[in-house]
Amino acid sequence: MNNWVKAAAVIGLMGFSTGIWAQGKLPVIQQTSFKKDSIYITKYGAVADGQTLNTQPINAAIEACNKKGGGVVVIPAGLWLSGPIVLKSNVNLHLKKGALLQFTKDFDQYQLVEGNWEGIPQMRNQSPISATNATNIAITGFGIIDGAGKAWRQVRKEKLTDSQWNEWVASGGVVSADGNSWYPSEQWMKASKMKNPGEITPDKTPEFYKSIKDFLRPNLIVLTKCKKILLEGVTFQNSAAWCLHPLMSEDLTVRNVTVINPWFAQNGDGIDVESCKNVLIENSRFDVGDDGLCIKSGRDEAGRKRGMPTENVIIRDCKVYHAHGGFVIGSEMSGGARNMWVSNCTFIGTDIGLRFKTTRGRGGIVENIYVNNIQMIDIPGEAILFDMYYMSVDPVALAGEKRELPKVETLPVTEATPQFRNFVVKNVVCNGAAKGIFIRGIPEMHVKDVRLENMVLQADKGIDCQEASGITFKNIKILSKQTNPVVDIINSDHLTFDKLEYKNNSELLFRVAGDRTKNINILNTDASKAKEKVQYEFGASEQNVTIK
Repeated sequence: MNNWVKAAAVIGLMGFSTGIWAQGKLPVIQQTSFKKDSIYITKYGAVADGQTLNTQPINAAIEACNKKGGGVVVIPAGLWLSGPIVLKSNVNLHLKKGALLQFTKDFDQYQLVEGNWEGIPQMRNQSPISATNATNIAITGFGIIDGAGKAWRQVRKEKLTDSQWNEWVASGGVVSADGNSWYPSEQWMKASKMKNPGEITPDKTPEFYKSIKDFLRPNLIVLTKCKKILLEGVTFQNSAAWCLHPLMSEDLTVRNVTVINPWFAQNGDGIDVESCKNVLIENSRFDVGDDGLCIKSGRDEAGRKRGMPTENVIIRDCKVYHAHGGFVIGSEMSGGARNMWVSNCTFIGTDIGLRFKTTRGRGGIVENIYVNNIQMIDIPGEAILFDMYYMSVDPVALAGEKRELPKVETLPVTEATPQFRNFVVKNVVCNGAAKGIFIRGIPEMHVKDVRLENMVLQADKGIDCQEASGITFKNIKILSKQTNPVVDIINSDHLTFDKLEYKNNSELLFRVAGDRTKNINILNTDASKAKEKVQYEFGASEQNVTIK
C-alpha cells in the first residue's frame, strides 16, 4: 500500500467525506523526462570569472535546447554571474558540483513585468529564474543559485547586532528618520509607506512603477501556469523576497533541495505553493526568514475570483530550522486549500511549528489536512496554531513590542468569511514552546472538526481554545510550566478531551468561559491531580461540562 493510500484510508476513518479521500482516487504526480542531449553554457560564450554578465549566453543555450526538442543545459563548476533567466519547455537546467549561479545586484538588469505578489496581481522586477506556460522543466544538480537578496531588502536595526547594523549603513542606502530601518534606496523607502504600491490598478502609469522599481523585489524562482516541474538537489539561497514560488502550476516535484535565507530576511519564505495541483515535496531542508513550507491560493477577492485551490499535496521527510512557521497554510488562502498529507517532518527553532492562519476578508475553505509524525524543539511561539485573526506581523513579538488583542465581534457570514475544517494532527512531540496548542476562530465561523491525537507537548502554557467546534483532544500530554489553567476554553462547543495528562498538583485543570460554551466532555482523565478541576467564568456553567 503506497503512502497516498495509507493517508486516504486514515483520513477516511477520521470522517472526511469529500474529494479524493472518500473516493479512493489518489493524485498521480506526473514526472519530468528529458533527452540526454547536453548543451554547455560555455558553448554560447559564458565565462566563469564572476565579473562577466552571462545572461545572454545562458538564455541562448536554453533557447537552443528548447528548439532542438529539449535536453539538459549544463552550468559547469565555477562562479557564473547572470541577469534574469527564462526556462523553456523540455529543458533541464543542471548545475554541476562547484557551480555557483550568482544573480547580479544591478537592478537595471531586471525589467518590470506583470506578476503576482502575496496573492494579487502586481508589477514586480523580473525574477532571476522564471517560466510561464512551460511543460516539462527542471532545475537540478549539485550547485548553488544565489539571488543577491541582500541588495534588495529592508533591514530592521533591532534584528541585527551593532556591528552588522554599522556594516549595513556603511554600504550605502538610506536610514529611516527614526534610525530603526535601513533601505536600499530613497525610492524603496518612499514606496514602503504606500499601501500595495505595486498592485496593478488603472490609475497607475508606467512612470509610477518606475519611480518605485527598487521596492518591487523579485521572488527568486517563479513558475507560472507550468506543468511537470522538477526541482532537485540544488541549494537556493539569498532571495530578495520569496525563494521558490510555483504559481497556478501542476505536477510539481521538489526533492532534496536546500533553501537558505537570513533569519531577518523580510518576506524571505522558503517555498510558497500557490494555487497548485498535485505536489510532492520531500527530503528537503529550509532555514529562512519567513514561513518555511507554505501553502497559498490568492488573497481576498482576487484569490476568490481566481478560484484555484492548492490541492493534492504530499510533504514528507523535511526539516525546517529558522522560519516563522514550519508547515503553514495561509494567510493568503482565498482560493482554498485541500487534500494534504504532511508526515515525518522536523521543526528546529521555527517561531511556530504547525501554523494555520487566516483573517476576515480572505474567504476560502481549508479542509482535509492530515499531519502525522512531527518533531519540534525550541519553538518560541505555539507548537500548533489555528488563528483566524492573522495580523501580518512577526509571530513572536520583538523585545519591547506591544500588541493588543483583536476586538471580538460577530459579523455576518459572507463569501469573505474564511473556514478551517476537517484536520487530523497526530503523533507530535514538542520539546519547548511558548504554548502547546492555540485554536482561535471567529464568532461567526469557528475552527471546526479538528482531531488532535497522541502528543507530548512541553511548553510554557498548555491549551488555549477559543471559538472552536467539534475539536477532539485524544491522548495529549501537556507538560506546561504555567498551570493556571492547563486548558483555557472560551466560547467553544462539542470539545472532547480523552485521556488528557498533565503535571501533578497543577493549580487549575480547566478554565471554561463564555455563555456560548457547551458540550465539553472530559473522558479518561484523572482530574483529581489538579488542585482545582474546573473554574467557570463569563456565563459558562457546570451543566455544560461533563467529567467521566
